[in-house]
Amino acid sequence: MTPTLEEVSMKVTQADIDLYAELTNDFNPLHVDPAFASATPMGGTIAHGTLSVNLIWQSLARSFGAAALERFDLDIRFLKPLHAGGLITAGGQCVADAPGRYDVWVRDAGGVALIAGHVTLADAGAPAAN
Repeated sequence: MTPTLEEVSMKVTQADIDLYAELTNDFNPLHVDPAFASATPMGGTIAHGTLSVNLIWQSLARSFGAAALERFDLDIRFLKPLHAGGLITAGGQCVADAPGRYDVWVRDAGGVALIAGHVTLADAGAPAAN
């Protein structure tokens, strides 16, 4: 059993957010309109939450191979927004008394959790596919 998941990092730019908006057809001005977003309590544009969740999938795939993602349970909470220009890192750690269960997170450059939760993989003990 892998004790920790391979960490994956990304600096999320406004261009990344705009591309994600196109992919998802989610053009909420909080994501894509800097003038609008700066006048809100967010103080600027923020990334779509699911854009950050993608890094959790990448961390799991790198740790166990893509096949491990075919059957899983994911329970996460969005805790804080990710502003354009922010660096994020996703990873996780095995829960000692629960085989196949991992605490997962996405953190900003200062180590503050933006997303936290857990994932349970159907076959977490399988070796990673290279």
